[in-house]
Amino acid sequence: MKTLTYFEKRDLLNMKKIGGYLEDMPPYCYDFFTGIELTTSSLTRVNYAMDISIFFDYISKYIFKKDKKSVSLNDLNSLDARDIEGFLSYLSYYEIDNKIFKNTENGKARKLASVRSFFKYLFNHNLLEKNVASKVPTPKLHLKGIVRLENNEIEKMLDAVNDPTTFTQRQKNYNKNTKIRDNAIVTLFLGTGIRVSELVGLNVEDFDFSQNAFKVTRKGGNQTILYYPNEVKYAVEEWLTVRNTLPLSEDEHALFISLQNRRICTRAVENLVKKFARESTPLKNISPHKLRSTFGTNLYRETNDIYIVADVLGHKDVNTTKKHYAAISEDMRKGVAKKVRLTSYDE
Repeated sequence: MKTLTYFEKRDLLNMKKIGGYLEDMPPYCYDFFTGIELTTSSLTRVNYAMDISIFFDYISKYIFKKDKKSVSLNDLNSLDARDIEGFLSYLSYYEIDNKIFKNTENGKARKLASVRSFFKYLFNHNLLEKNVASKVPTPKLHLKGIVRLENNEIEKMLDAVNDPTTFTQRQKNYNKNTKIRDNAIVTLFLGTGIRVSELVGLNVEDFDFSQNAFKVTRKGGNQTILYYPNEVKYAVEEWLTVRNTLPLSEDEHALFISLQNRRICTRAVENLVKKFARESTPLKNISPHKLRSTFGTNLYRETNDIYIVADVLGHKDVNTTKKHYAAISEDMRKGVAKKVRLTSYDE
């Protein structure tokens, strides 16, 4: 029997999550998720399912006063734009299963996008007479400054991985067992800018050390070849010498292994990055995504080419890259000022 890859297992888990959400929603919701299956990733559909479930929580409780599964297409047809706006207001602070949730403008925008996709599908397939969700504008988003590591902070973080000074003795003892692995993880993030899910999904056979290249599975399942500097090569090779001594099962191909001798999970990687970031840069909330931003920033500074940055980071739309990196270059703006000449005279 074929052994499922990490990404195949992840897709199966996501499908189960979607099925769990659909059990509490009206039958026509199945049509929507079947209709978008070929054009979306399983992770995207999980997020849609979560957002649309919250939407049905709201309209069933506060508008129709009935069970979620009983909300009919005629009920949806009776909604107007004010009801969608009421849902966005509700998202500011709401309670589900005795848990309190809050959403910023970004969270509201994502949930509105999910509801819009849902209404658009039903409208285009003649299940709704009107698409009221399309009339509601996206909440104004306030761009946040990019949080990233500067060059001296990168050195501090790598030093923290190899020789933490603020750890307790118990933490230091634990760190001795994971130091080489953790150094390879942090170095790989900083040297390639891959996503945490991409790192967790890496297998040993994905690497070609003779070419300083590795194969990565992007969002949506597409695979591409990326290249890395020698610092990454040395760190990963050092980790492989340790990995090869571990008592692993024959079918365990994961590059990065937990102390339980199985593929490390996303949460563990996030926690170890934050742990070393607190040691090296306590005033910054550094996550794997911030290490990705650090790489993107450095690559943009070196190349001044937003298209190269977009390609390496795996952004399908260069506007996504521009949103994150086009505003970073204070030093570049200063450089441009020096190139503008108002006269032909030499200084």
